[in-house]
Amino acid sequence: MIFRAFYGVPQTTRAPDGTLTNAIRGTLETLARLITDRRPKRLALTTDEDWRPDWRVELLPSYKEHRTAEPVPPLLEPQMPVVMECLAAVGIDALGVPDYEAEDVIASLVARVETPVEIYSGDRDLFSLIRDREVIVLYPEKTGLAEVDEAEVARRYSIPGRGYADFATLRGDPSDGLPGVAGIGAKRAADLVRRYGSVGAMLEAGIFRAADAEYLRKASRIVQPVTDLEIEVPPGRRDRYPDDPKRVEELGKRYGVTSSFQRLLNALALI
Repeated sequence: MIFRAFYGVPQTTRAPDGTLTNAIRGTLETLARLITDRRPKRLALTTDEDWRPDWRVELLPSYKEHRTAEPVPPLLEPQMPVVMECLAAVGIDALGVPDYEAEDVIASLVARVETPVEIYSGDRDLFSLIRDREVIVLYPEKTGLAEVDEAEVARRYSIPGRGYADFATLRGDPSDGLPGVAGIGAKRAADLVRRYGSVGAMLEAGIFRAADAEYLRKASRIVQPVTDLEIEVPPGRRDRYPDDPKRVEELGKRYGVTSSFQRLLNALALI
């Protein structure tokens, strides 16, 4: 969400002292729109405490290797802690787990909370968590916010609605540095998922060469988000907002985002 705000809001958006604030303003206003449109009963954000965990790199050294030169744009980096401070002042829960990515925290939360659940994310790996209409992904696209459920996964990829992780493991995903199996593109991957149901079943059937089978065993662990992290489910709401009115006022004036704070608080008043 923060990255999308950084690239989506002009860099002419600055604080009174000239500090760049496009990601700060954009994140607050994205949240305000989401809350207004979706009216969640509870809300939490998750963070990448480690965007490229060692345990995933040990399984596959190419995992996100292409992003290591600049994982966070220099103009965004100083805004990240300010965004988190703004959210804390409002009273929006945010949580992460050392050595794990945000997708793992989301998956572990989904396993612990009551449904229905809506996940706002541009990470397609989270499609593997979709369950009918009980767990859906709100996927941002140029045309707006797509509600991705099992029927939509089937429509987009010609696979069973819960088969995205197997599909992505076979096909590969350049955005994550996953090469896939040589010679298997989207069509072939979809055919295999429809026929066998899962990568595990394919491995049991022995349809791959030894090297490809070894890659698939490792890649399957990388693609599938971790669902059993020991995390405490946050409250997800406050009896009143903001949680720290004085801090909201201070941050609003300092960074020139008072109106963005107010839009977010107006949205929170609706739930």
